[in-house]
Amino acid sequence: MRLALVTGEYPPLPGGVGDYTRELARALQARGHVVAVWTDRRGGEDAPSSVPVFRVVPRWDARAWFALGRSLRAWGPDGVLLQYQAAAYGLGGAMNLWPAIARLWLGEIPIVVVFHDLRVPYLFPKAGPLRAWSVRFLARRAKGVIVTNHEDEAVLRAAGIRFLRRIPIGSNIMPPSDLPPPSTARARLGFPGDLPLVGFFGFLHPSKGFDLLLEAVAMLTREGAAVGLVHIGATAAPSDPSQRDYAAWCRRRIIELGLQGRVWETGYRPPEEISLAFAAVDLCALPYRDGVSFRRGTLMAALAHGRAVISTFPRVSIPELQDGDNIFLVPPDDVKALALAIRRVLGDPDLRLRLERGARMLAKRFAWERIAAQVEEVFQSLSQRLQK
Repeated sequence: MRLALVTGEYPPLPGGVGDYTRELARALQARGHVVAVWTDRRGGEDAPSSVPVFRVVPRWDARAWFALGRSLRAWGPDGVLLQYQAAAYGLGGAMNLWPAIARLWLGEIPIVVVFHDLRVPYLFPKAGPLRAWSVRFLARRAKGVIVTNHEDEAVLRAAGIRFLRRIPIGSNIMPPSDLPPPSTARARLGFPGDLPLVGFFGFLHPSKGFDLLLEAVAMLTREGAAVGLVHIGATAAPSDPSQRDYAAWCRRRIIELGLQGRVWETGYRPPEEISLAFAAVDLCALPYRDGVSFRRGTLMAALAHGRAVISTFPRVSIPELQDGDNIFLVPPDDVKALALAIRRVLGDPDLRLRLERGARMLAKRFAWERIAAQVEEVFQSLSQRLQK
């Protein structure tokens, strides 16, 4: 099949949706499909790649409809996979309408939407209920819908979306086969060799609870525990400038809590250096305020690197997560419980080893080859339906 992937962000811009698109494109290509990516003009010149990238979109407004329509029609896809996250499109609503409008150029070529989350776009002041309506409209006008997690699946099924599949995301940072031991990783990154280190991965956003983790580390420090914190990766996504205010507040909070010299930031780094930072920490704490979810690429990366993960109870049941075996769960927004969990996992080598082994086993479910095969099945099913 000739498959076109449309995304609001793409490397070298940092961002989970862009990284997902790149990895999925590679995996689909490895399965024998002809794949290309369509995005906007940000990011500059693309590095050499087997996956062509068409940077044809000037802005994610009505102009995107015409730019995508003309370019896609000339390329001639058998199917289009639209990556949807409102923030990646600047919180505008133009792409929520695109599957309905794209028929002018693409006819009955199936458009499948991958919802990375169900965050509503801003649209315009006082848009109110129109914001949620625009997300449902996008789901209904697509030929097929893919969600990445149990929570969004429940919401869209309740909204009456029929051709709906749940396909998880994989890790956007794939660990090398020869990760160095922690001592080597720490020496290369300039981290202290004898201090227990907790890792946090991803952009700083209130929903990810980095401020809660700061409070927990400060609580442990006041109690005399030796522990440090490493923020792995970039601070804010280019597609969501609102994150910068939260990041600035967190930096001020580090000073207020007296954590200078206890918190390290790697900043944006190439994948091999991100993997090095994962190797350097003793565990990963991801205290999501809205509960752990398989839509979180930060979780997938921690699992793929075989880290012991502390996170928060999910909003809906996720049978694959086994508390105490492949993840350690605490209530959301509970600093004391988070601090106690960090102390327990750091102080119990057997528990930490069990969590690391469980993480590696769980990560096998999210291999890109497996994800690409499921996406392929979606388009094959749609093709059979259209032929009837």
